[in-house]
Amino acid sequence: MPDLITADFVDLDLRAADRHEAVRSLATRLAADGRVTDLDGFLADARDREEQMPTGIEGGIGIPHARSSHVTLPTLAFGRCAEGVDFGAADGPADLVFLIAAPAGGHAEHLDILASLARRLVHASFRQALRQAMDAQAVVDLINKEVGGR
Repeated sequence: MPDLITADFVDLDLRAADRHEAVRSLATRLAADGRVTDLDGFLADARDREEQMPTGIEGGIGIPHARSSHVTLPTLAFGRCAEGVDFGAADGPADLVFLIAAPAGGHAEHLDILASLARRLVHASFRQALRQAMDAQAVVDLINKEVGGR
């Protein structure tokens, strides 16, 4: 099975004026790899999901996610944003952004990824390691170990 996340899906210097721009920036990486087949279609699905309920959680985390017919494989993209992006969390903007893209039929996988990620993100040590990662591969290795069980 292809990797959930690769170094190509990591942006350690994400710059975005708002959450929609942050999602577009990360989704563009997935589209470049063929995991998202229609960028605008996927972004519409992600925006619809975001409008149902904000995807920010405490601790500086944003987890925008969507199931979409424009996604070929369950995929995770990650961005680190020094300025922070508002994803609607009560404690303020997110500097760690995880975009979960799942195929329309992949309901269980999407929820498994989300649940596994959320369980790890409650640990300050995991968040800190992501904030201090020196390069994209370090982020991939950390996420594979903590979330993917590798």
